[in-house]
Amino acid sequence: MSRHYPNARIGKDRANLYDDITNKIIAELEAGRVPWVQPWGTAAAKAPLAMPKSAASGRQYSGINILFLWGAATEHGFTGQSWLTFRQALSLGGHVRKGERGTTVVYADRFVPVDEKRRAHETGEEAQGIPFLKRFTVFNSDQCDGLPPEIAKTAPPPPPGLIELQVEYLIKATGIDFRIGGNRAFYMPTEDYVQVPPPQAYFEPINWHRTALHELAHASGHPSRLNRDLSGSYGTKKYAFEELVAEISSAFSCASLGIVPMVRHADYIGSWLEVLREDKRAIVRAASQAAKVADYLLGFLPEPVGDMPREDQQAA
Repeated sequence: MSRHYPNARIGKDRANLYDDITNKIIAELEAGRVPWVQPWGTAAAKAPLAMPKSAASGRQYSGINILFLWGAATEHGFTGQSWLTFRQALSLGGHVRKGERGTTVVYADRFVPVDEKRRAHETGEEAQGIPFLKRFTVFNSDQCDGLPPEIAKTAPPPPPGLIELQVEYLIKATGIDFRIGGNRAFYMPTEDYVQVPPPQAYFEPINWHRTALHELAHASGHPSRLNRDLSGSYGTKKYAFEELVAEISSAFSCASLGIVPMVRHADYIGSWLEVLREDKRAIVRAASQAAKVADYLLGFLPEPVGDMPREDQQAA
């Protein structure tokens, strides 16, 4: 007589999902495409520079789902960043066109089994949740008919002058020790300060602002802020992971502010691949932490550019 163990099956499904996610990102990197920058790497890209959002609720997607949806918008030439489920399209008076293929996104959270709740109650300890991922399918508003006209609208990017002012305001508002000078950009964890060369050292002024957002992402990991592990020395997997978080976070912050993201450290692709091949959860954790960094930094702006409610949650 065979027995079925639902927890084991769930664990296997979760492992397969992490494998699928990681393999997809690895394939992109191996092909020389960086998923958090590629969407705007060609002039032919139709997708507007913006964070993907739910057409039904207006909430932004988070973490790894941003990379999935950016990639799908680019691959299929969608003209908007609004997404919704089959049922949400119906609830809004529209429908997904016959034959359209959806995009898989994931929902991550934690649940506490009954036995664990009981153990925690008996011992007085905190109950330990188990992380889980679930897949679901969404469609771009371009794949639907009959939706209200305002559904697919994407706000136009702010004019360049305003973008630069926002970044400069953000730098001051964070209270992070931000120094200008020298010939290289870096964050010094032991002394908690950022240093960036003067703007005139950059061929394009906006590159200075991209660099500032990248280094501020590192600074967000200080114990007094988001408290990430910044102990990795150059060449280690810890260092590569933190660099991955900063790169993705910078892309999220840039897109939220109307700045086309760029890869600052393309020479790290080899070390990122090494980290992803060794740990199937690394890209999900990196994207999750990157979203938290972007939310943290954009939260210092007077208007909540990056602090909208999230359509999903990403568990570490």
